[in-house]
Amino acid sequence: MKTRLMVIVCDRWSTILKKGEVVDRYFNPGEVFDDVHLVLTNDDRPDPASMQRLVGSARLHLHNLPAGPRLFAVSLGWRPWLLGHWADRAVALAQQVRPDLIRCHGAHLNAFAAARIKARLHVPYVVSLHINPDEDVRGRAHTVSDRLAAHAQRRLEAIGLRAADRVLAVYRPIVSYLERLGIEHYEVFYNVLNPAHLERKRDYSLHDPVRIISVGRQMAAKDPSALIRAVASLPGTALTLVGDGPYHDRLRTVAAEAGAADRVRFLPSLPNDELCRLLPKQDIFATHSEYWEIAKAVLEPLLTGLPVVLNRRLGAPVPELTDELCVLVENTPEGYRGALERLMTDHAFRAGLGRNAYDHARRQWAPELTEARYADLYRQLLAEHRPGVGA
Repeated sequence: MKTRLMVIVCDRWSTILKKGEVVDRYFNPGEVFDDVHLVLTNDDRPDPASMQRLVGSARLHLHNLPAGPRLFAVSLGWRPWLLGHWADRAVALAQQVRPDLIRCHGAHLNAFAAARIKARLHVPYVVSLHINPDEDVRGRAHTVSDRLAAHAQRRLEAIGLRAADRVLAVYRPIVSYLERLGIEHYEVFYNVLNPAHLERKRDYSLHDPVRIISVGRQMAAKDPSALIRAVASLPGTALTLVGDGPYHDRLRTVAAEAGAADRVRFLPSLPNDELCRLLPKQDIFATHSEYWEIAKAVLEPLLTGLPVVLNRRLGAPVPELTDELCVLVENTPEGYRGALERLMTDHAFRAGLGRNAYDHARRQWAPELTEARYADLYRQLLAEHRPGVGA
């Protein structure tokens, strides 16, 4: 009996594909499903051939269910009772597709649509949360338009999450948000990372110059200026910054003014396969983030055994990120410099930190383990709703 999965996403996947951020079987872990119907709540038309890796050997079907600024306006800011016409289109599409399960990445209009489909057609659905909306959406909304959108999104979140069959938090800081909403049917399911190209770092001898790498979106909450200035003050070091964003030009200026333009390399984007292969060839990973998360960009170096330097964020710490896995510093040039100097001069500490991080990361976040957890959950839900399918 063929199985069909409907995945409803709000992202523009053409943009993601250009960055090379593609993980095999991301939408079809364990290749549980024969057909995957990807529904984009926008007018994006990504290349199906480039998307195929995301669903493995399943047949991929792309659909658009646009929900742009006009819908926001006519629904007076996504008021649920005014979204009926748009949600009815989602139900009609599900009637054609006849999915056995729906997966939503995020609790936005996509989860609202899934809740409406479940109410009408009794199709189970799973929502994965990739941020803590209280902290990283409403807590970082500074402009009037951002505040309006964040407030409007709040109306949809509770509906989509409460009706879901499972809610998956991709790291522990999301749990407090779910508990505030009274969501009990949640589990912590970490992101599935690159299954083929995360190789173990085995040689901890330093290169000349010492290779330091940093990965992340270049923006206010992830501003690596302090790291750049620390590297500038350390002769014999070179920094590679992978990422782009509104702070990109500013960071180039910081590197030039600090006298390190020739030692700081900027890579606005890098395919994920290449990045994963590059990580174990570096000496140290260092980054800055004020987000309450354990980001994919940090999990990847931990999974290779690369020594990691992170800032102590302003606010509650990330429970997964302890000083047994990484060196935690203040977000100052002096903080990063002290950590880098210690890692550069103490070989036993550097190698021990990397090896301990690798062992812990493999136990908790190994791609084969996380992918298997998602596949097992899908089979369980299929078995509950279509007896014999998940056997």
